[in-house]
Amino acid sequence: MYIANPDRYKKMEYRRCGNSGLKLPVLSLGLWQNFGDISSYENMKKMVLTAFDNGITHFDLANNYGPEPGAAEKNFGRILKEELMPYRDELIISTKAGYEMWDGPYGNWGSRKYLLASLDQSLERMGLEYVDIFYHHRMDPEAPLEETMGALAQAVRSGKALYAGLSNYDGEHLKKACAILDRLEVPYIINQNRYSILDRTVEKNGALAANNELRKGMITFSPLAKGQLTDRYLNGIPADSRIRVDGRFLHEYDLPQAKVEKLRELNDLAKARGDELSAVALRWLLDKEGVTSVLIGASKPEQILKNLKVLDTRTLDEAEMAQIDKIAAEIAQIEKEIVH
Repeated sequence: MYIANPDRYKKMEYRRCGNSGLKLPVLSLGLWQNFGDISSYENMKKMVLTAFDNGITHFDLANNYGPEPGAAEKNFGRILKEELMPYRDELIISTKAGYEMWDGPYGNWGSRKYLLASLDQSLERMGLEYVDIFYHHRMDPEAPLEETMGALAQAVRSGKALYAGLSNYDGEHLKKACAILDRLEVPYIINQNRYSILDRTVEKNGALAANNELRKGMITFSPLAKGQLTDRYLNGIPADSRIRVDGRFLHEYDLPQAKVEKLRELNDLAKARGDELSAVALRWLLDKEGVTSVLIGASKPEQILKNLKVLDTRTLDEAEMAQIDKIAAEIAQIEKEIVH
């Protein structure tokens, strides 16, 4: 039987989600990839337990994480049952609904029927009575926002979720959704968005500014830009890399030589600080106003331990931030010129 590391809380930093009472670890573990039925269960278990042993208390899922959809929740539920259930009250478990889960008109987007049915299915797969955070996963261009937010309110009132969250919303819709949830007296506390040195969408679509204005927490995903903000691709593309083995999320044409040269400049900045590039990429996010936690992904426990090195890094100074922004802008210009 698993016994958690008694020193797990000594080093991890915890930040409050906006003006709520909930705190999250500055690093959270996302189960988007490597927790489906094609992955090793023993490796999944080692990753989850390694995370918890090092103070990562938040585990982020969604109904469609797999493959197949639902598999990550099912596998995480098994880990909970076999190893972590005695520690349930020390865990923050989140899930989402918003992408396609089953055939027909009721298995996608943001209707009340879909969201509440999906939450019930997620709870069953994980063997839980409630999740700590239930997100709407993406904006629905057709369903009334009042209906979608009403479904989140019902999830909380029923006791099947403690808090509500929104994912992949832009600033305009965050504000409208927040107004509805405030009126319904729903504890909506957090937004989840893609954000990294190389992806500034939340700065452009108003999500970051709205998040801070609304005083909500923000948790960011894809902080290492699919491995581009690591030393993985600085000297060629390894045979066992995601590009060679998978090819769904990152392609060779995404890494022209001019871009790699700029990534090496970021790496040089990191080395000048005595850090690794990945640690600086994570630190950059944690130094951003409003960021509560950063979601990391992993394919093996060692990657989790490597990401935890960010806890040993110092805050980026103004000159370093300016240099990073300059290089990122140059990379963005190079990316515009890439012809797929």
